[in-house]
Amino acid sequence: MTTYNYKSGLGNSAAYQVSGAPYVKGPIEDASGSGGPFKISFPKVTSWIKISNVGSGSEELNFSFSANGLDNLSNAGSILEGQILHLDLKVTELYYTGSCSSFYVVAGLTSIDTTQIDNSSISPSGSNWSGSLNAAVG
Repeated sequence: MTTYNYKSGLGNSAAYQVSGAPYVKGPIEDASGSGGPFKISFPKVTSWIKISNVGSGSEELNFSFSANGLDNLSNAGSILEGQILHLDLKVTELYYTGSCSSFYVVAGLTSIDTTQIDNSSISPSGSNWSGSLNAAVG
């Protein structure tokens, strides 16, 4: 008798069609503290992420999906004070730096283990997306 042990993976659409398990972190205070970059590690692969910059004044939050992405802000995004950004992305880590004094991260988590992304066969750095172009994901 054949036994098949089914588990969801990065290419399995059902893992993204169901509601995500909630993940909330914040307020994250003083993102500019010691310069960074700083890292948030998600316990499972995300289906979506919302980043909310609730700082005061004209504070900017820079984010990327690898520490390399924040180098010279070449592969990074920015969120100004009062903005909320929604991203439909499968990631395991979020890196940030900038002059933002307070922000929130809310995410929907899939049932997919982080090892599906955090391995050297997918990401040369062995962690999340390396920041390189043309990531090949199965």
